[in-house]
Amino acid sequence: MDSVKDDAKGVGYRRVEVLTGPGRRRSWSDDEKARIVAETAEFGAKVTEVARRWQVSPQQVFDWRRQARRALAEATAPVTPSFVPVVSGPPAPTLEAGGATVRQAPSIELQLAGVVLRIAPDTDEALLTTVLRAIRASAA
Repeated sequence: MDSVKDDAKGVGYRRVEVLTGPGRRRSWSDDEKARIVAETAEFGAKVTEVARRWQVSPQQVFDWRRQARRALAEATAPVTPSFVPVVSGPPAPTLEAGGATVRQAPSIELQLAGVVLRIAPDTDEALLTTVLRAIRASAA
């Protein structure tokens, strides 16, 4: 008579493996991912131990850490300057000592962070870059 415990050869099963833990393709919420990544950032923490405790592969935790670093870098990246409208107008005439009106070469006028900057056409490029960076840094 056949028994339920017998295999096809009639010897019986000698080993049974019980799988525990989450099934495949477990979905993690952003809060859980952040909690796991925060645990790995603590002093003395090892990613493999944290991953084992949460029953997730270490590679997945390393990927979440990489994603968190990338998101932090994007959030703290300096904002690129937006375009400033260009307003064209006639150049302001200047008076010479004799009272004659002389027209100057056109210049550029920028209004940034409450500062008006008038740029002459022959201004050094390096100097202008330095001044604009200083204005931007003081506005931040």
